Amino acid sequence: MFIVNSYPLAVIFCFITMMCWGSWGNTQKLAAKSWRYELFYWDYVIGMLLFSLLISFTMGSFGSQGRPFIEDLAQADAAKIWSVILGGIIFNASNILLSASTSIAGMSVAFPLGVGLSLVLGVIINWLGSPKGDPVILFTGVALIAIAIICNGIASGKMQKGKDTADSGRNRKGIILAVIAGVLMSFFYRFVAKAMDLDNFENPAPGMLTPYSAIFIFSVGVFLSNFIFNTLVMRHPFIGERVYYKEYFAGSFKTHLVGMLGGAIWCLGTAFSYIASGKAGAAISYALGQGAPLIAAIWGVFIWKEFKGAGKGIYGLLSVMFLFFIAGLALIILSGGN
Repeated sequence: MFIVNSYPLAVIFCFITMMCWGSWGNTQKLAAKSWRYELFYWDYVIGMLLFSLLISFTMGSFGSQGRPFIEDLAQADAAKIWSVILGGIIFNASNILLSASTSIAGMSVAFPLGVGLSLVLGVIINWLGSPKGDPVILFTGVALIAIAIICNGIASGKMQKGKDTADSGRNRKGIILAVIAGVLMSFFYRFVAKAMDLDNFENPAPGMLTPYSAIFIFSVGVFLSNFIFNTLVMRHPFIGERVYYKEYFAGSFKTHLVGMLGGAIWCLGTAFSYIASGKAGAAISYALGQGAPLIAAIWGVFIWKEFKGAGKGIYGLLSVMFLFFIAGLALIILSGGN
C-alpha cells in the first residue's frame, strides 16, 4: 500500500484534505437547484462508499509496504472495526446537520461555524489521544482559528439585520444546526485514529487497521447509519415539506452523479487525512484538514456571492477571518516540524 514517509508530503496530503472537505459543499449547492439536500445526501454517502472501495483496491493494495487492503481487513480486530463504525455513525449525524445548515444559511456561514468549531474541539480531543507536535504552537494556531470563527459569526449576524423575520429565523436555525454539527463532528476522528497503528503503518500491530481499511469501514458505518438518520430527516425535515423515497428514484442520472461526486470528493480528502496521520499525527492531520472552512468561505463569498450587498464593515470582518485562518493554519503546520 502507499505510505507517506515524510512530513512535507504529509502536509501536502493534508492540504488536499482541506481542499476536498471545503469544496464538496459545492455539489450540494449545484444539486439544490432542483434537489432537496435530504435526497442529495443519499447520493453523497453512496459516492463515499464507492470511492472508498476504489482507493482501497488501488493505493491500498499496490506496493511493497504495509499490509494490502484485503489482508488488513481480514485480520482486523472486532473492537477496532466497531470503533471505526462508531466514528462513521457520529460523523454521519453531524454531517447531515451540517448539510441542513448549508441549505439554510449557506456555505460561508455553515462551514466556518460548524467545521471551525469541530476543528477547535477536535484538535484538543485528538491531541490528548495521540500527542504529536509542539502543543504551544499548535494550540496558538487553533486559538487564531477560533477568532476567525467569531469574526465570521459576527459578520453573519450583521447580514441578518434589516431582513424580515422569516429570513432571520431561518438563518438562526442554520447557525444552531451548524453549532450542533460542529460539536458532534469533533469526536468522530478520534474513534477512527485509535483503531489505526499511527506509529507504524509499514508494519502495523496485529488487529490494528491501516488507513485504507479504516476509510472503507468508516464509509460502511456512514452508509448503514444513513438509513436511520436520513430517513428521520426526510420524514421530519428542518425546513420544507416531507420528502419521499419515490422522489429520489425519480431524479435524473446527472443529479445523482453530482451527489456521488460530492461524496467521492469528501472521501478522497478523508483518506488522505488518514494516510497523512501516520507522519503528522492525528491532531495535526485533523486540524489542517479542518481548515476547510477557509476554502468553503472563499467559495461562499466569491463564487456563490452569499454576502452580496454587505457593507464595508462586514467585508472587513471577513478579511480578518481569512487572515486569522491563514495564520492559524501556518502555526499548525509549524507545530509538526518541531
